[in-house]
Amino acid sequence: MPGPAGQGRPLPASPATAVYCRARDYPTDTVIPLHHHPDRHQLVYAESGVLVVHAGSGRWVVPSTRAIWMPAGMGHRVDCLGTVRMRSLYIAPQSMPTAPAEASTVSITPLLAALIHAAVEVPQPYDPRSRDGRLMHLILDELQALPVLPLHLPDPSDPRLRRIARQWQRRPHDGSTLHDWATRLQVDVKTLQRLCARELGMTFGQWRQQTRLLHALEQLAQGRKVIDVALALGYDSPSAFSSMFKKRFGLSPSQFFR
Repeated sequence: MPGPAGQGRPLPASPATAVYCRARDYPTDTVIPLHHHPDRHQLVYAESGVLVVHAGSGRWVVPSTRAIWMPAGMGHRVDCLGTVRMRSLYIAPQSMPTAPAEASTVSITPLLAALIHAAVEVPQPYDPRSRDGRLMHLILDELQALPVLPLHLPDPSDPRLRRIARQWQRRPHDGSTLHDWATRLQVDVKTLQRLCARELGMTFGQWRQQTRLLHALEQLAQGRKVIDVALALGYDSPSAFSSMFKKRFGLSPSQFFR
């Protein structure tokens, strides 16, 4: 793995420090191996570039200006698409007693982005009553209100569903229907429906759409044009793809990545 280029990297936090921030830059295609932080929650924020995070039984796509919340102790691997400017907050669990217990992708407000940028320069340890301490406390306040985004793709364990997932990974435009796959896998359609509900918490159609959506996010975040992404995913037109995207996020692709 190529070594990171640290910027303003603070000393490790003392046990009493509620929050600390680290800045690291990674070249394209860096893979950060499976690891975990046993004593701290982590907010992984990409100022630029795209992160694909594998944790637990799923995968999250984290485009620039978004972040992933990672609970303390959860193992995760990170793939960097493009040059990534990563800014990570490490939060003591006792300072956020109502913190989310599951990994999730969240939207970063302009205020929180500015606070994270400033937190990189805060020395450790800091006095909670100082200006630095108040800045870190404001970060904790902002973290309580982050909106969760639907950028998670569950990873099935059933070998039949895994076969479908591998096919979609290679050919996201594959338009095979539920009935097509039931025939191919030699199972009843209802069996396949039950597997999707039990393992993924969604229907077959929702799973396929979510797979395409995350693939599209990876491509768009790397600068590919909407028309190219839409056609590569099997949509009849860019407008059909943009309509699906806006229905899911409330924003068009251009607005989402602005």
